[in-house]
Amino acid sequence: MTYIAHTQQPVDAQDLAQAELAQYMNQQAQAVAPTADPLTSRDRRIIAEIIEVEAESIRTIWLDAGVTVWVQLVDGGRLPFDRNWFAKRVAEVKATLPETPRERNDHLSDELEVACHRYGLTHGEIDWLSFSTTLYLNNRRVGFVGYNRAEQWYSRQRPLGGSRTTDSIDAAIALLGIRQPVAA
Repeated sequence: MTYIAHTQQPVDAQDLAQAELAQYMNQQAQAVAPTADPLTSRDRRIIAEIIEVEAESIRTIWLDAGVTVWVQLVDGGRLPFDRNWFAKRVAEVKATLPETPRERNDHLSDELEVACHRYGLTHGEIDWLSFSTTLYLNNRRVGFVGYNRAEQWYSRQRPLGGSRTTDSIDAAIALLGIRQPVAA
């Protein structure tokens, strides 16, 4: 039977201290200036459509000397493009790229917040899957609003009542009998 004797390697105190310092500096750098990804998932989808790669393979993008757009790929490759050509392609792709459910919910939420502020309303928790919520005026429930798959706003006064659809959040709120407050 073969036996192997393990001997402990001497640990140099300076190496230990150096490793500890490097770890501490990395933690401090993240605390002071955490690295945030400047590209959104939509940005990556647009760029990927233009250069015909997977969106996950795009690391970042930057403009060099105001003339060349550089796309850095995750595998280390870089691709240069003329700024004007790239800007034109971005506009074309943006016009045809369908929005994701999250992007849809984000812009609907913004519309809802603006309308609630305009009418002096508050809302309950949003059901993000169906994009619907309860509206309150002075802590009193006035009805429900939401956005359906037919891309229309709807409102109803009771939880199980019939919904009425419309093309804007303002019209959906008006269907609940709510009017904008008049400035005195």
